[in-house]
Amino acid sequence: MELILGNIVNDLSKITGYIYPNEFELHWGILVVVYPYLTGLVAGAFILASLERVFDVSSLQPVYRLSLLTALAFLLVAPLPLLAHLGHPLRSYQMFLTPHTKSAMAMFGFVYAWYLMVVLLLEIWFDYRKSIVVWSNEKRGVTRYFYKFLTLGTTDISDRALRFDDKIGRIITIIGIPSAFLLHGYVGFIFGSVKANPWWSSVLMPIVFLFSAIVSGIALVIMIYMVTTMFRWKRLSMPCLNKLAELLFYAIIVDFSLELLDFVQRLYEAEESITILSQMISSRLFISLIISQIILGTLVPTISLAWARFGRVPDEMRRLMYFIAALLIQVGIFSTRWNVVIGGQLFSKSLRGLTVYKLELFGLEGALTAGLLLILPFLVLFVLTRVLPPWSAVESHVSESPV
Repeated sequence: MELILGNIVNDLSKITGYIYPNEFELHWGILVVVYPYLTGLVAGAFILASLERVFDVSSLQPVYRLSLLTALAFLLVAPLPLLAHLGHPLRSYQMFLTPHTKSAMAMFGFVYAWYLMVVLLLEIWFDYRKSIVVWSNEKRGVTRYFYKFLTLGTTDISDRALRFDDKIGRIITIIGIPSAFLLHGYVGFIFGSVKANPWWSSVLMPIVFLFSAIVSGIALVIMIYMVTTMFRWKRLSMPCLNKLAELLFYAIIVDFSLELLDFVQRLYEAEESITILSQMISSRLFISLIISQIILGTLVPTISLAWARFGRVPDEMRRLMYFIAALLIQVGIFSTRWNVVIGGQLFSKSLRGLTVYKLELFGLEGALTAGLLLILPFLVLFVLTRVLPPWSAVESHVSESPV
């Protein structure tokens, strides 16, 4: 009891200014930070895959299927942080039975179902259908029946049927591009439409969320492609890696420009909240915003990508710089989500005080739970790559550059 009282007194000592009693404890914690981070990776990975399918960027062919499976793996885990955050997650089915069309968060269930069932699963099935039919004839035992089930009774792999698969897959991808925009753009819409919160209320919030999702998705695919290729003792395709790095460089420039524009607009408007927001940035969010998001997560990766991609750098050093830049970008994007979700709750509605957020290690809203939810998509992806290998059809396109 004394320990609990001591912790409360310690937390109270960190509060500055005046806050209302119900603002002492934050309602949205680390799980709500993980949720938009995971959905951003889904949207970014799918948009990257669409560049090869729709816009015929042939250099990205080695990561096309890998990007689709990555998007699926993270999409399957994406709603779990919200379900864990709810007091009664088993009641979540009610959003489908009694839809509340005026609630952006409630409509997430329908956006999620559309993107999972109509976009991702259908595109993956049409892309893999020929391989699934072949595997259903080559495999033995239970695996053979499993692949026969995946064929859904469609075993025609003639040229005409494959051309039809490619046509339908291309149409689904075209539909999937605005669907990916909607999937993560609406997350920014949830925050940007909160008019009473000056940290969230911004018309640029959905666009910033969308471009940061593209940045994080491309960076994630770079990391997964490099790691999986290394563990399979294969050779990286440097044309593919260079194109990924180039796209990532352009995307992070646009993303940082939009964030800078949003910041400049807030300074120019100079509303009454600017004073408390400045205090919050210089104290509560200094490490996560200035150090982690801007310096380590944006400026350093941007310089590294520009130097590695357009400078005269040996391939081995170039690959290392690409990987480090992609890793730092993940840190920066996660910090962005942290600063939006947590930062918007640190200042009082009175605009006269700042509260604190204490991240616990254990518990449903703890760092351990968040860490497990961040690891889970990689385990799902590992299983998916065993069932539907994404690289067998593209190994011939790999360059002669060693890993």
